Amino acid sequence: MSAADLQDFLAREFPDISALGIIVERVDEQTITLRLPAESAMIRPGGTISGPTMFSLADVTVWLLILAQIGPVALAVTTSVGMNFFRKPPPGDLVAEGEVLKLGARLAVGHVRLHAEGSRELVADASITYSIPPRG
Repeated sequence: MSAADLQDFLAREFPDISALGIIVERVDEQTITLRLPAESAMIRPGGTISGPTMFSLADVTVWLLILAQIGPVALAVTTSVGMNFFRKPPPGDLVAEGEVLKLGARLAVGHVRLHAEGSRELVADASITYSIPPRG
C-alpha cells in the first residue's frame, strides 16, 4: 500500500484516529514516516506532548507499516508494546520513523523512533508486536 492508500484506509476504517490529523509522509518496504500535527488537547501540564499521544502515534506507525506490506487487514492487532520515554518533546509536531524488524505469517514486529519536528533527538521509542489474522 502506498502512503496515499494508507491515509485513505485510516480515514475510512478508523475515522477517530484519522481525526487526530496523522499524516503518512512516506512508506517503503521496510520503513515509514508519519507526522502528528500538534493540537492543544495533546499538551499536558508542564507544556509537553502527553505520553498517551506519543503512544498512540507509535502504535499507529507500526500498524500502518505492517498494512503497507500485507494489505488492508483492519483486524491486525497489537499484542505487545515496550516503550521508553527519553525527554519531554516541546509543543509542536511529532515525527515517527518506523521500521519492520520481522514480518511473519502470524506475527510482525516493528520499531518506532519519535522526535520533535526539526530535531533528531529522540523523545521516545517503542518496539511493538502485532498479531496478523489468518488469511482466508
